[in-house]
Amino acid sequence: MRISSKGDYGLRALFDLAQRYGEGPVQSEEIAIRQGIPVNYLNQLLITMRRAGLIESLRGPQGGHMLARSPETITLRDAIIVLEGPLLPAEASREDLVPTEPDDDTLIDAVWDDLRGQIEQILAQITLDDLCQRKRQQRGDVMYYI
Repeated sequence: MRISSKGDYGLRALFDLAQRYGEGPVQSEEIAIRQGIPVNYLNQLLITMRRAGLIESLRGPQGGHMLARSPETITLRDAIIVLEGPLLPAEASREDLVPTEPDDDTLIDAVWDDLRGQIEQILAQITLDDLCQRKRQQRGDVMYYI
């Protein structure tokens, strides 16, 4: 599995928005500066994420972007699939291979299916809010509840 700059930058932008959730729209230039993402590329990613329902955008001088749902409900799986497409896409039988041992092909395909499932399961368990909490813990800004 390979995550392209599209997936990486898109996830960074979502993480940036998650950290500012509830504060109103965030302008793309601000996200680009904080995350070190080229603004034109970021704008393309924001359009993709808006069309997929991950973010909302408002036009105008007070406009910007914000998460469409709370950070607790957006998983890394949601983000990566929107940005990258299917994880380890299932390959149709390769036409250039003509195995004399078809069971080998079935076993190898099962390994890829298991791997895809494991990756999706891990990404589905991590939300944008989890990343925000990890950042707070890293900084020592831990909140204790009694």
